[in-house]
Amino acid sequence: MVELIGDVSKHSNSNALQSELMTVYLAYAEDEQRQHYLVLEVSQGTSLYEALGKAGWLERFAALAKWCEQAVNVTTPTAKRWHVGIYAQKQPLNYLLQPFDRIEVYRSLSADPMSQRKNKSRG
Repeated sequence: MVELIGDVSKHSNSNALQSELMTVYLAYAEDEQRQHYLVLEVSQGTSLYEALGKAGWLERFAALAKWCEQAVNVTTPTAKRWHVGIYAQKQPLNYLLQPFDRIEVYRSLSADPMSQRKNKSRG
Protein backbone atom coordinates (compact mmCIF):
# COMPACT_ATOMS: atom_id res chain seq x y z
CA MET A 1 0.00 0.00 0.00
CA VAL A 2 1.35 3.38 -0.98
CA GLU A 3 -0.29 6.36 0.65
CA LEU A 4 -0.02 9.79 -0.98
CA ILE A 5 -1.43 12.73 0.92
CA GLY A 6 -1.54 16.32 -0.22
CA ASP A 7 -1.05 19.39 1.93
CA VAL A 8 -2.58 19.01 5.39
CA SER A 9 -2.05 22.60 6.50
CA LYS A 10 -4.62 25.37 6.44
CA HIS A 11 -3.98 28.14 3.94
CA SER A 12 -4.78 31.77 4.60
CA ASN A 13 -5.80 34.15 1.84
CA SER A 14 -3.11 36.57 2.99
CA ASN A 15 -0.35 36.97 0.37
CA ALA A 16 2.15 37.95 3.09
CA LEU A 17 1.52 34.73 5.00
CA GLN A 18 1.71 32.57 1.86
CA SER A 19 5.04 34.14 0.87
CA GLU A 20 6.45 32.96 4.22
CA LEU A 21 5.30 29.39 3.60
CA MET A 22 7.40 26.78 1.85
CA THR A 23 6.73 23.30 0.54
CA VAL A 24 8.50 20.28 2.02
CA TYR A 25 8.00 16.59 1.36
CA LEU A 26 7.91 13.68 3.79
CA ALA A 27 8.63 10.03 2.96
CA TYR A 28 8.49 6.96 5.17
CA ALA A 29 8.73 3.33 4.08
CA GLU A 30 7.25 1.69 7.15
CA ASP A 31 7.96 -1.68 5.52
CA GLU A 32 8.02 -2.97 1.94
CA GLN A 33 4.22 -2.99 1.83
CA ARG A 34 3.40 0.32 3.55
CA GLN A 35 4.89 3.55 2.23
CA HIS A 36 3.78 7.04 3.18
CA TYR A 37 4.35 10.28 1.26
CA LEU A 38 3.16 13.72 2.20
CA VAL A 39 3.41 17.23 0.78
CA LEU A 40 3.34 19.83 3.54
CA GLU A 41 3.34 23.62 3.68
CA VAL A 42 5.35 24.96 6.61
CA SER A 43 6.56 28.36 7.75
CA GLN A 44 10.14 29.37 7.13
CA GLY A 45 12.19 28.55 10.21
CA THR A 46 10.34 25.28 10.86
CA SER A 47 12.52 22.50 12.27
CA LEU A 48 12.52 18.92 11.09
CA TYR A 49 10.93 17.87 14.39
CA GLU A 50 8.18 20.50 14.12
CA ALA A 51 7.35 19.34 10.58
CA LEU A 52 6.99 15.72 11.75
CA GLY A 53 4.55 16.95 14.39
CA LYS A 54 2.62 19.17 11.99
CA ALA A 55 2.29 16.26 9.57
CA GLY A 56 0.69 14.19 12.36
CA TRP A 57 3.38 11.52 12.07
CA LEU A 58 4.38 11.73 15.75
CA GLU A 59 0.83 10.75 16.72
CA ARG A 60 0.43 8.22 13.94
CA PHE A 61 3.75 6.36 14.33
CA ALA A 62 4.41 5.62 18.00
CA ALA A 63 7.91 4.23 17.42
CA LEU A 64 8.94 7.42 15.60
CA ALA A 65 7.53 9.59 18.40
CA LYS A 66 9.36 7.56 21.04
CA TRP A 67 12.64 7.81 19.13
CA CYS A 68 12.18 11.58 18.64
CA GLU A 69 11.64 12.07 22.37
CA GLN A 70 14.98 10.36 23.01
CA ALA A 71 16.86 12.20 20.25
CA VAL A 72 15.35 15.69 20.39
CA ASN A 73 18.38 17.23 22.13
CA VAL A 74 21.04 15.38 20.13
CA THR A 75 22.90 17.79 17.85
CA THR A 76 25.12 15.30 15.98
CA PRO A 77 23.39 12.31 14.35
CA THR A 78 24.91 8.92 15.13
CA ALA A 79 25.46 6.66 12.15
CA LYS A 80 23.48 3.51 12.85
CA ARG A 81 20.82 4.72 15.25
CA TRP A 82 19.55 7.80 13.41
CA HIS A 83 16.05 7.58 11.93
CA VAL A 84 15.52 10.87 10.06
CA GLY A 85 17.29 12.89 7.40
CA ILE A 86 17.00 15.19 4.43
CA TYR A 87 17.74 13.67 1.01
CA ALA A 88 19.61 10.67 2.51
CA GLN A 89 21.76 12.91 4.74
CA LYS A 90 21.13 12.33 8.43
CA GLN A 91 20.16 15.57 10.16
CA PRO A 92 19.44 16.52 13.79
CA LEU A 93 15.81 17.15 14.72
CA ASN A 94 16.56 20.87 15.16
CA TYR A 95 17.63 21.18 11.49
CA LEU A 96 15.83 24.15 9.91
CA LEU A 97 14.04 23.11 6.76
CA GLN A 98 14.68 24.69 3.38
CA PRO A 99 12.13 24.99 0.55
CA PHE A 100 11.49 21.65 -1.18
CA ASP A 101 13.46 19.57 1.36
CA ARG A 102 12.44 15.91 1.48
CA ILE A 103 12.24 14.61 5.04
CA GLU A 104 12.98 10.91 5.09
CA VAL A 105 12.15 8.62 7.99
CA TYR A 106 14.41 5.59 8.02
CA ARG A 107 13.46 2.23 9.46
CA SER A 108 15.79 -0.21 11.11
CA LEU A 109 16.94 -3.00 8.84
CA SER A 110 16.33 -6.56 9.93
CA ALA A 111 19.72 -7.63 8.51
CA ASP A 112 22.86 -5.99 7.19
CA PRO A 113 22.49 -5.57 3.38
CA MET A 114 26.15 -6.45 2.77
CA SER A 115 25.81 -9.70 4.71
CA GLN A 116 22.64 -10.53 2.80
CA ARG A 117 24.41 -10.06 -0.56
CA LYS A 118 27.35 -12.23 0.55
CA ASN A 119 25.03 -14.99 1.71
CA LYS A 120 23.03 -14.77 -1.52
CA SER A 121 26.16 -15.04 -3.69
CA ARG A 122 27.37 -18.10 -1.73
CA GLY A 123 24.11 -19.96 -2.01
